[in-house]
Amino acid sequence: MSDMYIAKGDFPGIIERLMTRYRVFAPVKKGRYHEFTPLANASEADLGFKNTRLSPKGLFHPQAERLFEYSLAKDDPQAGIVKEAAKDFSPRVVLGIRPCDAKAFRLDDVNFNTETIQDPWWIRRREATVLVGLACNSPCSTCFCTSMGTGPFDASGLDAMLVDTGDGYMLQVLTERGKAALDGASGLKAAPSEVSAKVEELRKASEQSIPPAFDTAPIAEKDMAELFASPIWEQIQFACINCGTCTFVCPTCWCFDIQDEVQGDKGDRLRLWDSCMFPLFTLHGSGHNPRSQKTQRVRQRFMHKLKYYQDKYHQGAACVGCGRCVQACPVNIDIRQVGRLMAAPACSCPA
Repeated sequence: MSDMYIAKGDFPGIIERLMTRYRVFAPVKKGRYHEFTPLANASEADLGFKNTRLSPKGLFHPQAERLFEYSLAKDDPQAGIVKEAAKDFSPRVVLGIRPCDAKAFRLDDVNFNTETIQDPWWIRRREATVLVGLACNSPCSTCFCTSMGTGPFDASGLDAMLVDTGDGYMLQVLTERGKAALDGASGLKAAPSEVSAKVEELRKASEQSIPPAFDTAPIAEKDMAELFASPIWEQIQFACINCGTCTFVCPTCWCFDIQDEVQGDKGDRLRLWDSCMFPLFTLHGSGHNPRSQKTQRVRQRFMHKLKYYQDKYHQGAACVGCGRCVQACPVNIDIRQVGRLMAAPACSCPA
């Protein structure tokens, strides 16, 4: 399928057709913010949003998830046997995802789907999902995706991508999975040459509106021990209150905790988002805590994002430049400034 065009008035029909075969998740306005929510009807989808407050990573790595369940009833012959909790892996479409968030899933794959570690729930959700992206015509002032190896019109990691051209959308179908989801949809027609030209203008304007943030290459080249011992961490950590907001809004933070909850004679084993910014995150059963100080936790967050991930996986930093942490931080810590400090020559680091 070549590049197609659909008028905005016909677009709800596309969504309705998808809903007959898939669970469809799209940005829905909830109060002041947009969230990726399963649609009850096509009219709920709002593609006129800037960005969602939380990334859609929760669709693949839920904030709270029942992994297993068990019984403790004395008269139950299955008592004490842990069984997998029921989950829904039916086909679904995530509609309107930004290119930066799509790239984040590929960065997260190294934690959930490797040769040695395979999270079956992450993998099955990835396999069941068609990603239909939405190019970013008007990036936020906090966006810096072009410095992180992606961009507002980056189609990699997507099955199809929409570009808002004003009166309609240009639709680029990128994979066989995307083709299967959108084949036969009414209202689609070949994109006129003037639409394709406008899309190129929109792409250039969008990319040019994002100023350079920092270069990750010098960070990768630095000696790890030297950067670890740098005096910059005292400056960076000063304002931090260890609230963990940055990690919860981040699309590439994947830390979690496993807890058992028991009520009566029934128990659940839960996986819950956790944060390296919390004092209890590294607390050992012995009482020892290797990162008991705030400076150590702040350093861990940025070193993992911008240094450790690069050194281990050689595919850039574990950041897509979505800017959510910059917007959400209550004390105005800016990862772009941290990146510049980390990339600077040692002699220019502040004392």
